[in-house]
Parts: sequence; C-alpha cells; structure tokens
Amino acid sequence: MRIDVLSLFPEMFSGVFGSSILKHASESGHVAFHVTDFREYTDNKHKKVDDYPYGGGAGMVLKAQPIFDAVEALSKKSNQQPRIVMLCPQGERYNQKKAEEFAKEKHIILLCGHYEGYDERVRQFLVTDEVSIGDYVLTGGELGAMVIADSVTRLLPGVLGNDESAVTDSYSTGLLEHPHYTRPADFRGMVVPDTLLSGHHANIEEWRHFESLKRTWERRPDLLEGRTLTAKEKQWIESFGKE
Repeated sequence: MRIDVLSLFPEMFSGVFGSSILKHASESGHVAFHVTDFREYTDNKHKKVDDYPYGGGAGMVLKAQPIFDAVEALSKKSNQQPRIVMLCPQGERYNQKKAEEFAKEKHIILLCGHYEGYDERVRQFLVTDEVSIGDYVLTGGELGAMVIADSVTRLLPGVLGNDESAVTDSYSTGLLEHPHYTRPADFRGMVVPDTLLSGHHANIEEWRHFESLKRTWERRPDLLEGRTLTAKEKQWIESFGKE
C-alpha cells in the first residue's frame, strides 16, 4: 500500500511514521509513506497556497490549483486510482469500518486542511471521501491523517505480530474488547478470574464474549443498536440490568 499525505507541515510526520509499528510496516515493505508539502505545486511565485474568500469573511481559504496538481502528480507516480481523503470537520465520522475499507486500497492520499478550509471545488470535483475523526475542530488535518494512517496500516496483513490481534480489537467485532490480564495471577490481592486460568478454551471464549458484551452495554450501548443478538446475548443483557 502507498499512503501519501499532503500537508503544509510535513515535519510533523517524521516521528509518527518513523516509530513503532508504522516504522516496522514501512521497513518491511507493507506500506510506503510519502509526505508532500503541497506548496511545491503552487503556481504562485511566493509559494502561497491560500487566498481571501470570495464574498468576504474571516480567514483564508486553501486554493484549488496546488491541491489538484499535487494529487494528479502523486496519482501518476503510483499508477493506481487513489482514494483521495479530505480531513475536515464536516466529514463522515471515522470509525473502524472505514479503516477496514481503506485498508483494502492500494493507494490513499490524505489531504490536510488549514485556515478556513478548502476551495469548494476540491470537495466537489477531486476527493472521494470526507472524513472527520471527531466532533471537534483542530488547527489542521495532520493529526487526523496520522490517526487514519495508523489505524489502516495495522490492519494490513503481516504488519502486526499476530494478525488475529486486529480482528479481535474493539469495534472490529462490533463490540468493545474484553478485559485482558497477564502474570502474576495474584497482584496485591487483585486476582485474575478463574476462568482464564482454567485452560478450558470454550469457557474462556464464552467469558470473553460475555465481558465484551457487558463492557459495550455499559460504556457504548449505541453500538448495540441494530445488532442482531443471539438468544444467549439477550439473556446476558437481561442479567446486566439486574446487577
């Protein structure tokens, strides 16, 4: 996979793409990260990429020309039809399902906005997706691009030490992940549940499913809306309400 980022502050990405899982994924050839300062593509001799909005108002607007030219140049480099993702507060709320969707692509271009946003023609005629990582406003799209790059990269086959880790993550199954424990079994009188020490795999899986459902019911009941529940899950949820 190739992940391109268009940013006015490319230096922000060196630590993220050069550390931990993302560094490993890059060095092992699973993903290629490229960060481009789209000032390089402006036709303005002073390297300006923004201008005053038509109709007046506060702030500046990112011009269409450098973004279109940068995207077109990067698309040619990969020889793939890229998924062009605009980071903006008005976009679709980003979630695990979207990450899994992006992870199937060969090439993604992430556009990091600033100021009052983009010339509307970028939105109308260039991008394929508009994404927001939450209902709040940041100073730019860089942090959102990092979030997307990280969440997508870890889903690529071979990136994590155990591919099953991504499959059982919170949200991947539609539920929050179950609790985890490690040694020692007794720490300051706080003990690991007996089921996890039993070695009985079927019982352990059922315990994990139960705890995952319970945690979701307690913390994110909205995730259960529209979910088709099994008879056992319905029984468990009834028991939660009686506790």
